[in-house]
Amino acid sequence: MDLARPAPRTDATLAGVLSGMGAGALWGLVFLAPELARGFGPLQLTIGRYLCYGAIAAVLVAPRLVRLRALLTPRAWLSLAWLGLVGNTMYYVLLSAAVQSGGVAMTSLVIGFLPVAVTIIGSRDRDAVPLRHLAPSLLLCAGGAVCIGWQALASPASGTASTPVAGLACAIGALVSWTAFAIGNARCLARMPAVTVHEWNLLIGLATGAQGLALLPLSLVLDDWSRPAQQWLTFAGVSVGVALFASILGNALWNRMSRLLPLTLVGQMILFETLFALFYGFAWERRLPTVLELAAFALVVASVASCVSAHRKRG
Repeated sequence: MDLARPAPRTDATLAGVLSGMGAGALWGLVFLAPELARGFGPLQLTIGRYLCYGAIAAVLVAPRLVRLRALLTPRAWLSLAWLGLVGNTMYYVLLSAAVQSGGVAMTSLVIGFLPVAVTIIGSRDRDAVPLRHLAPSLLLCAGGAVCIGWQALASPASGTASTPVAGLACAIGALVSWTAFAIGNARCLARMPAVTVHEWNLLIGLATGAQGLALLPLSLVLDDWSRPAQQWLTFAGVSVGVALFASILGNALWNRMSRLLPLTLVGQMILFETLFALFYGFAWERRLPTVLELAAFALVVASVASCVSAHRKRG
């Protein structure tokens, strides 16, 4: 089956880009979760977020489940489980572990190349914009990622980095994991036009919630779950908030964008998560961006604009 999509119309491109911006704005909130729920480990934060995601998804999808079960083949259910694993459970555990083991600097530099990886792979689809036409956008994207990483490396160490080699391995794993999700999710949506993007997001939520439940016994053995009541209230609030805004609303916007844009442009949209996460970080730290951070913003915006322009010319 041919999964390639033709270059989108201008109005579809604009709607897709706006949806990608919205997803990035909501996903950026995830980076505040470890600060708000300090003291809880990566596995605990992952389980809390995705148990809430699964519970909310179960309530919302229940009225449609009979119809959806008739549309979903065993292959589709396996795809949902795989996407929930690589795009949610595995990615969030690896990302959190990378930050704690190797520090924010190294993790930002590695994860910042997500758009490049997705765009390069997407350029192999039939009817995709040739990679040579995307070269300016990719170079600008890489420049923005380098500025972000350079700024992070120049910042004083937070004292949390302990084993940089393990952190680098986790960051690379997170990069591979989310690249696989972005590509696999876009192609699954293309194969299943009868399932809406909102329904697909809820179904992934069911799969991810089941995985969070399966991880709970492991976390009970490995993690310390004895906490004061106030910390549990904070943890519950953060888990529900991240599940609702990032997993339900953010993923719905991302899925909508994935149906409107080709993979070569989908890759660029991931940069908005980095941008908004940095904005939220500035607000949290109560400071203005540095020169390098401003340069990164300019390069990222120019990268997305260049990629959109390349697709419009192709259309």
